[in-house]
Amino acid sequence: MGAWDLLLAGLVILLGLCGVLLPGVPGSWLVWAGILWWALKDPRPVAWWVLVGSTAALLLSQVVRWTLPPRRLRADGTAGRVRAYAGAGSFLGFVLVPVLGSVPGFVAGIYAGERIRLGRHGEAVAATRTAMRAGGWSLLTELFTCQLITVAWLGAVFWG
Repeated sequence: MGAWDLLLAGLVILLGLCGVLLPGVPGSWLVWAGILWWALKDPRPVAWWVLVGSTAALLLSQVVRWTLPPRRLRADGTAGRVRAYAGAGSFLGFVLVPVLGSVPGFVAGIYAGERIRLGRHGEAVAATRTAMRAGGWSLLTELFTCQLITVAWLGAVFWG
């Protein structure tokens, strides 16, 4: 596989990771499409194993999301900020405490954004609970799955 194909597959995966946080963008399917493109271009068996694993993980993620209450974060400006802080916190948590840090980082990101917006600890905690109930768990499920798939892809590219 050429360097340009690898770079483009990585950009599609990165776009998918960002797309998970944007309403209306099929982020998880963009991540899967990047993996599919890479697997089709790379003749090694590890590429197909990553594709099969990512397909299974995304399907399981969708099943989990369907079992969660069908609520969505509001489409106003506060929801955009909440998604941005949650995504940044999830990424930082994922890097600082590999893999498992994504979940507390996501919640901490929401809390930090609400604390900045509201100014008080109690109000920020209540707003964080509300955001998690209003669609945060669904967003976290999709984002965490895409992060796991991305790490599997990076591992296969660099060490596979």
